[in-house]
Amino acid sequence: MTEPSPRPTRAEQRRQSEERILAAARQMFADLGYDRTTIRAVARAAGVDAGLVMHYFGAKDELFARAAELPADELPADELPADELPAGDPARMAEALLGSLAKRLDSEPVASLAVLRSMLTNAGAADRHRAAAEPQLGQITAAIPGDDAELRASLLSAIVHGVIIERYLLRLGRLADASPSQIVDLLRPCFQELAGSGPADR
Repeated sequence: MTEPSPRPTRAEQRRQSEERILAAARQMFADLGYDRTTIRAVARAAGVDAGLVMHYFGAKDELFARAAELPADELPADELPADELPAGDPARMAEALLGSLAKRLDSEPVASLAVLRSMLTNAGAADRHRAAAEPQLGQITAAIPGDDAELRASLLSAIVHGVIIERYLLRLGRLADASPSQIVDLLRPCFQELAGSGPADR
């Protein structure tokens, strides 16, 4: 005879509720952006009372800040871990960026989309993203040789963000349903050139 599962503790219940609220908030921020997302709508999608959302997360700005914390598998191009962006190794850096992009092309990166859609319409969300991205963008720059390294790093970041936006938010043309490997293979020579490593010998 199967023993009944123990009832979740109060702490576990809270954690489950928070995760459900954050999942609903990420999806809503991704679909609607910051301005059109409301606490009440998030609560309804999560199956909880709006007061509980505010109790756990405070105002909408605080909820967005938590929802916009990207999990490891959704780290964007300018937020890769430092050890994946070795200074002075542009070829490895280009491959690290392509690897990060491939992961987000393989499955819809809801947290990333919440940030990208919201920062296009909300100044506060844009400022928050800019402040978080600048140190990591500096790491990309450090891996690229030449006087125009900062511009090249910015272009690499812009390409990654543009691909994600067109694939998931605009859903334009073949980019919406092309395979990740197809997209990455086409981008590889461009990334290598911008990184200063030149096309790989293949």
